[in-house]
Amino acid sequence: MDNRRLGFVGAGNMAEAMCRGILKAKLYAPSAILAADIAEARRRWFQDELGVRAAPDAVSVIRESDVVILAVKPQHMGEVLREIGPLARADQTLISIAAGVPTKRIEDACAAEVRVVRVMPNTPMLIGRGMSAVCGGRLAGDQDIQTAVAVCEAAGRAVVVEEQDMDVVTAVSGSGPAYFFFLVERMIEAGVAEGLTAETAAVLAKQTALGAAELVLASEDPPEELRRRVTSPGGTTEAAFKLLQERGGFRDWVDAVRRAAVRSRELAAG
Repeated sequence: MDNRRLGFVGAGNMAEAMCRGILKAKLYAPSAILAADIAEARRRWFQDELGVRAAPDAVSVIRESDVVILAVKPQHMGEVLREIGPLARADQTLISIAAGVPTKRIEDACAAEVRVVRVMPNTPMLIGRGMSAVCGGRLAGDQDIQTAVAVCEAAGRAVVVEEQDMDVVTAVSGSGPAYFFFLVERMIEAGVAEGLTAETAAVLAKQTALGAAELVLASEDPPEELRRRVTSPGGTTEAAFKLLQERGGFRDWVDAVRRAAVRSRELAAG
């Protein structure tokens, strides 16, 4: 168990997912955690359901915590940094999960030489199946990065990358669940169009997606090999893929993910 004090600036869904994982893994004691949020309902929820302390402002967190997780939306980061930047200490680790916010922006907003780590999580963290990427800022050391990795792995998996790769990470795993949900939506839609009830189509599509995800994780074979085994010559799967290929669907998916990476770079540049 880490004996340092941990603080959350922002107590939304992602902060909740991280805090749940942290408590379950016993990384920090509940008494060592402080969560700040402007919404009284969220503060009360953290206190009542997770058993951690709560505060209405970020100042309390930055003053009391050794490790601070900035769990606010990117559009609110400027306001938060103006509030906590002058109070940040050189002995603190700041971990930001705000998409598209470079570590340099946080470093520049702090009066002290603060160690900053940037994390890109995704929403499956809400059920303990998150995928996060972690990178360190200019002053972040190995311990700071490992602290962030431990926090993320309490609710999923984590990899360490260079900051220059974070826009691609955002496009692949940050936005990735939405692509997956979209595919499940379309499978359900097709099932209904072919005569299934919505309930039956949903069960078929969701369980198939779950099984396929678990199989690709468990198998030592690459995804393309697993796909090949399902795609019998002249069969139904081949027919579906031929249509996608004829209409450019394969290329569209790659281009769409790359467009998400471009948009991430645009947001980071302001």
